Amino acid sequence: MYESKKKYYYGTGRRKSSVARVRVYENGTGYILINGREIDDYFGLDTLKLIVNQPLVAADLVGKLDIVVTVAGGGVSGQAGAIRHGLSRALVTLNPELRPSLKAAGFMTRDPRMKERKKYGLKAARRAPQFSKR
Repeated sequence: MYESKKKYYYGTGRRKSSVARVRVYENGTGYILINGREIDDYFGLDTLKLIVNQPLVAADLVGKLDIVVTVAGGGVSGQAGAIRHGLSRALVTLNPELRPSLKAAGFMTRDPRMKERKKYGLKAARRAPQFSKR
């Protein structure tokens, strides 16, 4: 794990049922550690790695910070979105001047879309039992 004596900036991100706790360390080598694993190890798809790196690209900080993430709940897509949200919040605590650019890109907004609940009399949220005429 990363040495905890160094000063870090913290941000919490949420997406669907995933929660990410992100710590950003200044003057780093640019590696990203997710649940004790490298980002290439954790996310198989390049699109998910791209989602995680979006705030760094927008803030022009790629390769300048070390990022340590603890993420739990949900699937890989929700976790990538939660990390992006938490990283954006951590970058704003690091440098408040980044807020307008990150907000314009939509990284500061918590995505409110959630799974719809199952209703009684139905098989799923909207799926009704098959209708039989005879």
